[in-house]
Amino acid sequence: MTLARALELAAAASGRAYPKPTVGAVVARDGEILGEGVTEAGGRHGEVVALDEAGDRARGATLYATMEPCAHWGTTPPCTERIVAEGIARVVVASRDPNPEAAGGLERLAAAGVDVELIDSFEARRQNEAWRTWVSAGRPFVTYKVATTLDGRVTVPGERWVTGEASRRLVHELRAAADAVAVGMGTVRADDPSLEAREVPTPRGQPRRLAFGRGPLPAGSPLELRSGPLADELRALAGEGVQSLLLEGGPTLAAAFLEADLVDKLLVFVAPTLAGEGPIAFPARLASPRPVRHLSARAVGDDVLLEAYVHEL
Repeated sequence: MTLARALELAAAASGRAYPKPTVGAVVARDGEILGEGVTEAGGRHGEVVALDEAGDRARGATLYATMEPCAHWGTTPPCTERIVAEGIARVVVASRDPNPEAAGGLERLAAAGVDVELIDSFEARRQNEAWRTWVSAGRPFVTYKVATTLDGRVTVPGERWVTGEASRRLVHELRAAADAVAVGMGTVRADDPSLEAREVPTPRGQPRRLAFGRGPLPAGSPLELRSGPLADELRALAGEGVQSLLLEGGPTLAAAFLEADLVDKLLVFVAPTLAGEGPIAFPARLASPRPVRHLSARAVGDDVLLEAYVHEL
């Protein structure tokens, strides 16, 4: 239950420590929570917050953390050193640290005589999914979002929208949470979208708004044109601090990203409509099958949102 509490803390503070990962931590003994915390914005890591709260009671206790304690000097000292100094007897973590500069915390703790256990929780890994891909793969985490009818079409004859109001609002929330949002030039020519997050909180401001493909952009377009090879453009964006990219289509751009194996997560909003004609949400053919993992479904208004991962985190 204490690891579940650490996950709960991190989920409630999602994005607080951006651009760093958010980590939840709990110090406990015999089922009693002695201290708990979550990574602060520009400040202490979650483990240190929990240890500070526990104080002298931490000696001989167990520390539960959603991610492996860091083992390097960054903007703060290594969490592993503080854990050893406080006399923690056991550390249970829900995920490894994929950052090559900070990894190895469990080995450091074990070498210092601390009992360690790795649970390897998908829920913990998904809490920092964008940062994990950015730091380990050197590119943004790419989510392909598409609205489709039951027969897989991305347009409905005579209608402006495919999905309902609740789904459209959620898309604006997704934009607000992303570092960048992108479409292809086909969508730019057809719709001239602004890609703004509207009528939702934007604590980090508007995302960068991109168009992949050959220009020119329409006069006065707020989008940035990215015309190079996709892999090169993603590496460049990562170097500019872009950890997450929300790909909104259209189908031609989605096909290019899928063929290049650059899509990490799928968000498919399915409307209770049969269009009967129109472009399809996914390419008619792929070079090879693409199994997806962790498939889930939930209602969003009258629509259904399907979520699945193409790549493990």
